[in-house]
Amino acid sequence: MNLNTKKLHDLGQSLWIDNISREMLVKGTLARYISDYSVTGLTSNPTIFEHAIGHGSFYDEAIARLARRGKPAEELFFTLALEDLTRAADLFRPIFDATEGLDGWVSLEVSPVLSDNATKTIQAASSLHEAADRPNLFIKIPGTPAGAQAIEESIFNGVPVNVTLLFSREQYVVSAEAYMRGIERRLEAGLDPNVRSVASLFVSRWDVAVKQEISPAFHNRLGIAIAMRTYKAYRDLLASPRWLKLDKAGARPQRLLWASTGTKDPAAPDTLYIEALAAPDTINTIPEKTLQDFADHGKADTVLPADGGYAEAVLEEFRREGVDDEALAARLQREGGDAFTVSWQALLARIHEKSEVLGGSGS
Repeated sequence: MNLNTKKLHDLGQSLWIDNISREMLVKGTLARYISDYSVTGLTSNPTIFEHAIGHGSFYDEAIARLARRGKPAEELFFTLALEDLTRAADLFRPIFDATEGLDGWVSLEVSPVLSDNATKTIQAASSLHEAADRPNLFIKIPGTPAGAQAIEESIFNGVPVNVTLLFSREQYVVSAEAYMRGIERRLEAGLDPNVRSVASLFVSRWDVAVKQEISPAFHNRLGIAIAMRTYKAYRDLLASPRWLKLDKAGARPQRLLWASTGTKDPAAPDTLYIEALAAPDTINTIPEKTLQDFADHGKADTVLPADGGYAEAVLEEFRREGVDDEALAARLQREGGDAFTVSWQALLARIHEKSEVLGGSGS
């Protein structure tokens, strides 16, 4: 077992891999990450599946089989995704059982074109959760204004939720409150409050967004400051009377997850965000290359301060540089949703193209 990744695991941070492909499953790569790198979960998104399905031939046989049955592209995609993710969920099931549901999760996103439609998102979340038939599969719902309603209702319905596309403390708090409302409603209805959730804060995209607007001394500092202030809000919430009441009733915390933690700047350390965001009771979902880099030479010498540390001072410096972090958070969330929609459309187009070729070839 790799000592660098084990050190993060031992301090109470879960390491999840930010990727999924049939190739990873067939070749045993995911199983090796579990055994060698202390990986205890997995996330996916439309961009990841676009790359996995659009490149190579690992899905061709399944696409041909499903296309001959007349499945449209979106239905065919979710069939393929569920085949991969239920297989991955089964690999993580021993971890899920050993941690009593704290860890060992995989995630599947609802269609990004539903992001502004709470009713259809709720329906899709329930349908995918039922189709997966795995206790350790999260349904990913974006933390948009419409998403907050869908998060609350899905939690009330007993659907585990990974809240995605969060970019700020304020967006995180909205998702956390939606989660707690869902749990409170379950308690009022006499239902089990143990419905799991994670809240995914995207980090590195902040630094990409402002790089051209700020002096070099400020490069690669904003995302970490945003994460630090969000971590303080997370710790404060877990100590609040409202949460402690739910905890006493048997609820489990909505864990904070660091997303978008691969370094985008070639001039910055390749393990920058992994080392900076080491913190107990959190999750870091890591791109494959970044995981391998951290396993090779990463360090976990410091732990994120629960009180927010120097975050507010750094954010004030950025404001003096002309960065409006509140407006930028809203913009990043919109752009993130738009990017997933573009990937989604490209994914469906690629599946349709392959279906036409493979489904009609008799292969």
